Amino acid sequence: MSDFFSYLLVPVAIAAVGVVLVLGLVNMMRGGSPQTSQKLMRLRVLLQFVAIVIIMIAVWAAAK
Repeated sequence: MSDFFSYLLVPVAIAAVGVVLVLGLVNMMRGGSPQTSQKLMRLRVLLQFVAIVIIMIAVWAAAK
């Protein structure tokens, strides 16, 4: 189970945060809708929380 979190879920969670961050930045640089940028940045914060939880579970599972 530890390998599942470490090798699959952690990179996926981090990549999801990166993708949403880049989408938000691209939208801002192109002069897109401020509401869209705001939604993407809120989604980024949520995904960061999920990524931290997944990382903490992976660390916990690896210590067992």
